[in-house]
Amino acid sequence: MFEAVLVANRGEIAVRIIRTLRALGVRSVLAASVPDRRSLAARLADEVVLLEGHTAADTYLDVEAVVAAAKATGCEAVHPGYGLLSERPEFAAACADAGLTFVGPSPETLTLLGDKVAARDLAIANDVPVAPGAEGTTDAELAEAARDIGFPLMLKARGGGGGLGMRVVSNPGDLVPAIEAARRQTAAAFGDDRLFVERYVENAHHVEVQVLADAHGNAVHLGERDCSVQRRHQKLVEETPSPVVDPSLRDQLTSAALRLMGAAGYENAGTVEFLVGEPEEGRRPFYFLEVNPRLQVEHPVTEAVTRLDLVALQLAIAAGQPLPFAQDDVRFDGHAIEFRLNAEDPWRDFLPAAGRLTALAAPGARLDTGYEAGDAVPSEYDSLVAKLVVHGPRRRETLPRAAGLLEAASLDGLRTNLPLHRAVVAHPAFAVGEATVQWLERDLPALLDAARPHPAALVAAATLLACREEPGFAGAAWLAPGARTLWLDDGAGPRAVSVGAREASVDGVPVAAGDVASVPAKAEPDGSVTVRVATGEYRLRAVRPPATAAAGRAGEGPAGEIRAPLAGRVAAVNVREGDSVGDGDIVAVLDAMKMEHAIPAPGAGAVKAVHVAPDEVVEAGALLVELE
Repeated sequence: MFEAVLVANRGEIAVRIIRTLRALGVRSVLAASVPDRRSLAARLADEVVLLEGHTAADTYLDVEAVVAAAKATGCEAVHPGYGLLSERPEFAAACADAGLTFVGPSPETLTLLGDKVAARDLAIANDVPVAPGAEGTTDAELAEAARDIGFPLMLKARGGGGGLGMRVVSNPGDLVPAIEAARRQTAAAFGDDRLFVERYVENAHHVEVQVLADAHGNAVHLGERDCSVQRRHQKLVEETPSPVVDPSLRDQLTSAALRLMGAAGYENAGTVEFLVGEPEEGRRPFYFLEVNPRLQVEHPVTEAVTRLDLVALQLAIAAGQPLPFAQDDVRFDGHAIEFRLNAEDPWRDFLPAAGRLTALAAPGARLDTGYEAGDAVPSEYDSLVAKLVVHGPRRRETLPRAAGLLEAASLDGLRTNLPLHRAVVAHPAFAVGEATVQWLERDLPALLDAARPHPAALVAAATLLACREEPGFAGAAWLAPGARTLWLDDGAGPRAVSVGAREASVDGVPVAAGDVASVPAKAEPDGSVTVRVATGEYRLRAVRPPATAAAGRAGEGPAGEIRAPLAGRVAAVNVREGDSVGDGDIVAVLDAMKMEHAIPAPGAGAVKAVHVAPDEVVEAGALLVELE
């Protein structure tokens, strides 16, 4: 085994790798950017090398700087985690040239599998099913290929991954703007704007197979994971085994995955991704998507059911050791589900929400995270805060256990998608395994509505808070002659809750006293109140009243000013001075926390001035465009 390993990543995966290195007795060295210099990963690592800079491009994606950090600290190997440099063949080659072991496949394998069209061709050559598809160098060639395949179709990046560049195009009129947006995003993310088109498989499940292969010709699979609960092709919930995969389909999927990885000469941990379609004549068809030649974000669910440490196995394979077990030795125990907890606001189109965590805990669950309470989630990187992993004997027991652990979890100080996860796990479609890759976005309005606590819970919490603040305001406070208005944050935003004057209301809508009387409310030591209603348990706290005008949010502030809703890079400016725009027209696009954010005009008018240019980095609240 290695004596020292450089961790070339950040956040929860850096912490995850460091903890395994510590268990193995291997010295861990972390390459950290300026925003991450005091992160949990930095606090846990044996040594930290500062990468001067703030953005990923200036630090974690700087091949020369990362290799130099490894050499300067006496590391023998580099673990890239996922994302960032993990799939870059030039980085793997640079490590080899510097005498460092790259914990992952060879540069040649990364080049082959990183080209999605070449990977499709390899799949076809090895009898792995693929959906009809075609490539095109120019926009005109792509459009012609799209007409041949038919709509709806999927526009995809030829290089890169993580869902970036993917667009579902339902009709020919949407194709050109989709191509422009996909090229822009993939060029910024990967330096490669090549695209291809593929038949869109409707009502599909996203199912992937975990593979391990060593340098001695040994390869095994560790079962499949279902990653169908997605938004904008970004996974939110993953589980193993898949609720739609039976033993026969499992044999087909795992055999196809091992066959493909063998043909690619793959070594180390990797994942083969498939789309599984609706049943046809008693069987479910499946189609190859891509290979992720690295550790996956969702690997903890596989670890939970196999009791294997995938990071330790990655390191052992990279060190030249053979796999310590054969396929028949792999045992699968129970069911596991992972929920990605992101710093984002589901009620504002999942706007990233950088800020400081005041609480982070999930009693009884495995919680993989790169943060502790008191840490700041920076705006420069992706929004993942933690992964809550639940394990049970069978899916039917794991689901209620997950619901309870999500209710008990606390993730406070900034907007997160925790309330949405509580609604997802309670939804009948998810409970019976019918959540396809289209399900979350299709049912999102109903899920977001279910994720908010009942108004009676807000009134119960406000009553208890009022009683604590004013001892004379006791008993059934909403029947008292006096009146109090408190602002409570219900997860979606601040809401005005009035109690007293012989009535109660939320945002001006009356709430019956009888409804409130049935809501248990408990005061917490931190000043919040825990209430329980039919939709779950909620922790509510009083907040400051919102400003009458929240300058700095898109379309708000002084009339005619369009401001950045968050810090980020200007990906596109769609207007020029003198242009006419309509209400809702997209005037600019921001790239932040690995997502594109379209900035609409708040009303019709003429462009008075444009204050930014493409590739410019702006702060939250920066003036982008003025209208008149």
